Amino acid sequence: MAVTLEEAPWLGWILVKALVRFAFMVANNLVAIPSYLCYIIVLLPLRLLDSKRYWYLEGMMYKWLLGMVASWGWYAGYTVMEWGEDIKAISEDEAVMLVNHQATGDVCTLMMCLQDKGLGKSHRDQQLLLLKKHLENNYRSRDRKWIVLFPEGGFLRKRRETSQSFAKKNNLPFLTHVTLPRVGATKIILRALVARQENGSPAGGDAKELDNKSKGLQWIIDTTIAYPKAEPIDIQTWILGYRKPAVIHVHYRIFPVKDVPLETDDLSDWLYQRFIEKEDLLSHFYETGAFPPPKGHKEAVSREMTLSNMWIFLIQSFAFLSGYMWYNIFQYFYHCLF
Repeated sequence: MAVTLEEAPWLGWILVKALVRFAFMVANNLVAIPSYLCYIIVLLPLRLLDSKRYWYLEGMMYKWLLGMVASWGWYAGYTVMEWGEDIKAISEDEAVMLVNHQATGDVCTLMMCLQDKGLGKSHRDQQLLLLKKHLENNYRSRDRKWIVLFPEGGFLRKRRETSQSFAKKNNLPFLTHVTLPRVGATKIILRALVARQENGSPAGGDAKELDNKSKGLQWIIDTTIAYPKAEPIDIQTWILGYRKPAVIHVHYRIFPVKDVPLETDDLSDWLYQRFIEKEDLLSHFYETGAFPPPKGHKEAVSREMTLSNMWIFLIQSFAFLSGYMWYNIFQYFYHCLF
């Protein structure tokens, strides 16, 4: 496609901006990630003395790293508008987010969404076994709260045809904006983390009783991401910022885990129903530019998600100052030894 004389300055500016952003991202990673690892190593004695405090500090620094990634999109003009239920009310409870997967930018979008909410991190057969082992050995002991899960098992553009073929063979709905989810990882997470009552049924939260102390996994957060004109933002765009500013829309619905079946067939049906509902939500959004209102309401209310420029400045400053500090420390020991 030929570039006109009128477009040349604009394209030149986009190129220069992308190169500057890429250089900053590289520098950001070169100071932030090694500094994070150095702090974790130095704090290892605290893990023996007070493991809860150690994992709290580790989680806090990890959240700062996610905040840095979120800021790359924020300053490129990629913002988030939240719809549906307010999930801040359950941010201190254990929860799993079930998210539709369209592009690599989905993860960056969630990094931005979760900055003012819960702390947490998350990853056919061998992988599921590794997940089960990780949940048993690490998740609960480190006091993690939220797990982000993409049940579709891949990007929409890669799995849509396979999913539609499977739906046709099994008399399931024909979906275009999402694909049918895989149940394996969801089943393992629920069985590993859901606390049981004496009768064997799952114990979970009640939306009207948010004051109860969490005992095991409490909530399933059905999360639906919608991009303008159904054009997902990938990680390259998030980093380089060459796409025009856009608002990404994220819709939440909260389900008490006690209402979620744990048996494989029933859980599969439950998950299928959630993604059928996601299809309806996205169809409505792409037709009207807004998500539909909840049942019993006439209008849907949206909430603009914002990041504090001062907070971003502080964590970025901390990262670069830490990088400078660790560089000088290593340089000092190098000269002492050699």
